[in-house]
Amino acid sequence: MLYFNNVSIKIMSIINSIIYILIGFIIYSIICYLIKRTTNKKILKKRHHQKRANTINSLIINVFKYLIIIIVIAIILSEFGIDVKSIFAGIGIIAAILGLAFQDIAKDFLAGISIVIEDQYEIGDTVEINGFIGEVVSLGLRTTRIKNFKGQTMIIANHTISKVINYNLENTKAIVDVLIGYEYSSEEVEKTLEKMCNKLDGTIPQTRGKIQILGINDMTSSGVVYRLAVETKSAEHITVERILRKEIKNALTAAKIKIPYKQIEVHNGNKIK
Repeated sequence: MLYFNNVSIKIMSIINSIIYILIGFIIYSIICYLIKRTTNKKILKKRHHQKRANTINSLIINVFKYLIIIIVIAIILSEFGIDVKSIFAGIGIIAAILGLAFQDIAKDFLAGISIVIEDQYEIGDTVEINGFIGEVVSLGLRTTRIKNFKGQTMIIANHTISKVINYNLENTKAIVDVLIGYEYSSEEVEKTLEKMCNKLDGTIPQTRGKIQILGINDMTSSGVVYRLAVETKSAEHITVERILRKEIKNALTAAKIKIPYKQIEVHNGNKIK
């Protein structure tokens, strides 16, 4: 009779464990639904960044997932008569030892969470971190990977990131300096550049507004430096600058205005008699 009682108790414990797992799964599903619905509304309303919403969703959901798993396991162990308190006490000691051994990893995780929550940057943004400029190709809780235009990828520990310049948060500005010889009048040069700007305005899709001629920016030993500027879409200033340089070169050539370049005079050393 005692044997059957023990068997029935074990069967009930197994059934209860299955019920606890199902309850945990249901709670996890409800939390996932609520988190996705809440974060998507707030973030997409603010910046229309689906990737940012997905990143934050994944972070918060993972925290709740592991929390639910730990609670369910603890309840199941208690169901089978195992002393959970002593286990958690031992885990606490081990966690404290590991925390001291892996302080930098813990700092990386905290910094990664801060980057995501504060919306500092996301995958696809062009940023400058620790003097390195490139596109964010990976954003994790421990590290950030940035790839520059040369194809070089820098892996940066999140806790070492102190300053971030994000070129995608606001519109950027394309600035081009043009060196013209002293023999040309400023009126002639500015008239040529103005004609070119009027022709280009509205034709470059990356620009925001009209191209401005800011005037003479410097006077060097080789010539006069004129500066042009235009507001562009975020992180599109480099592309616009390349387009402007090409169009400036064509406009100056058509107007027969030469761009100074270094020349070497060679004398054969013959004396004049």
